[in-house]
Parts: sequence; C-alpha cells; structure tokens
Amino acid sequence: MKIAFVGKGGSGKTTLSSLFIRHLAATRAPVIAVDADINQHLGAALGLDEAESAALPAMGGRLPLIKEYLRGSNPRIASADTMIKTTPPGEGSRLLRIDESNPVYESCARTVRLDSGEIRLMATGPFTESDLGVACYHSKVSAVELCLNHLVDGRGEFMVVDMTAGSDSFASGMFTRFDMTFLVAEPTRKGVSVYRQYQEYARDFGVALRVVGNKVQEPDDLEFLRAEVGDDLLVTVGHSDWVRSLEKGRARPFAELEEPNRQALQTLQDAVDASYEQRDWQRYTRQMVHFHLKNAASWGNERTGVDLAAQVDPSFVLDERLMATPLPA
Repeated sequence: MKIAFVGKGGSGKTTLSSLFIRHLAATRAPVIAVDADINQHLGAALGLDEAESAALPAMGGRLPLIKEYLRGSNPRIASADTMIKTTPPGEGSRLLRIDESNPVYESCARTVRLDSGEIRLMATGPFTESDLGVACYHSKVSAVELCLNHLVDGRGEFMVVDMTAGSDSFASGMFTRFDMTFLVAEPTRKGVSVYRQYQEYARDFGVALRVVGNKVQEPDDLEFLRAEVGDDLLVTVGHSDWVRSLEKGRARPFAELEEPNRQALQTLQDAVDASYEQRDWQRYTRQMVHFHLKNAASWGNERTGVDLAAQVDPSFVLDERLMATPLPA
C-alpha cells in the first residue's frame, strides 16, 4: 500500500508521517519510508541524529543506477539515458517489491531500528548549493516517481512518502501514485488552503484524499475543520507530550504515546486498509501512461532526442499478480 502525507509547510505532516511509520513498524509490517520533501526532516523525526540523517544516500544522486536496474531487458527502452521520471514499466522491466532485497534498496535505503520495530528509509537528498540556479527540486523526486511507477505492492506492506510541502506535488503525475493521500491541515484558513488545491486537482484523477486535522486544541478548532473540509475530515490530532519530548531529544518508548493519538493512528491505518478494496490497476497504469505521454510531448522528447511514446507497452498492466511472476535477471 502506498501512502502520501502532504500539507503546507509547518502543518506537522512530517511529524504525523513519522508517527504513522512507527505505528506500522509496531505491527511488524514491512515498511519503506521515503523522505521526498525539499526539507529533509523525516530521518530526524524517526530518531536519527544529525550525522546519521546527513549520511543517508541521496536517491537523486543514484538516478542512473535506478534507471538501469528498472529498465531490465525492456526492448522498448534503448538505454537508461532515455528514461525520464514518468517512464512506465513494460515487458522485460524489473519491478520493485516492498519486502525484498535489490540493488535499488541496497544503494538507496538504510535500515532504521525503532523501539517499536524497524523500517527501511530512503531520501531524495537535499537541495544542494550546486543545484542553485540550475535545477528544480522535481529533478530530485524523479527517482521516487520512477520507483513508484515500478512498484508492485500488496495488502499489509507499506511505502509511506513524506511529500514536499504545498501543492508542488502536482508538477508531475506523482500525486496519482498513492492508494491514500493524507492531507495534514491545521484549523486555520491557511491550513485548509492546500486542501482546496488538492481537492480541485485530485478530483478528476480519483485520488483518495482524507484530511488529518493537526494541532486541534478545542471544540471550535474541530468545528472549523468540519465546516471547511466536510466529510473528507478523517480524524484529528491534538497536543502530544510524547512528540514534544522527542523534539527535545528525549525519546520515550513509542508505547507511551498518548492513547487518543494512538487511536488516531489506527484510524489512519484502517482507512488505508479499506482503500485496498478500491484498487484499480488498469486505471493506475492508464494514469501512468497519460502523464508519461504528457511529459514526453512537453519536454522529454526534446531532451532525450527520442520518441518517448514508443516506450509505452500497450499490452502491459501493472498488477499485483505480477508479484508471483519471476523477475528478469
């Protein structure tokens, strides 16, 4: 199951995504966490110190390796150099599974041991001084989008992505790659503004969007969110002494997280589990192809010098049943 956490900067999306990751780890479920925010804070929220967070390998810097591995023996892709962020898989492509070892995870993922279990953490990498004036952040997250396009995942295993703040996710088709998108919103006008953008953009693509109210302190906060987002409001989260202790570097066992917040995390998982029944791999593949052709026509063909539409395998559908099929060597 693929889950995204989005929201405006400062809404608490990284904190909530890290709590959800800890919650899943406590169930011993296979979990891959991805820090895809321009501000790389997920490692710290999961308890890494500054040096450990800085030592995480950058997916953006390993894009050639990722492309070459995923290309496999796909005859429609002449070389890894012609792959772009939206390139879809086809016959001969290598696919990724959550609970496996492969060169992509070996190069880009690091195991993080939590008191409640362990997860694998990947990060796009920060926006560096060498990028200033010559690159946009979407060049960093292209590695994440490629991996999502080639991921075959099933019930009870999870990839949780802490997305970049605001509505930047709509600069590519990555916003359609998730089974569930949790939008973290504070009970303020600014807090719900990103929700309105997401709601408008996501409507035409069938994106499952639920709102998590954060920093809800009093009944008026709850009523405000209910009035602004209606039935999309899934659950609310209030103050947490446990989180405050973690932010001060005084980590406590996850089992000591306040019971109302533990129940809120279970509500999130219940919503994700329910979304499994709504999966439509045909639509998922169609959307993948749609954004690939759109990117090919707008910039990809010119940049690569090839007709990227030819990379589309019209008979290929990404499907969970492929998990039982041996992958190309």
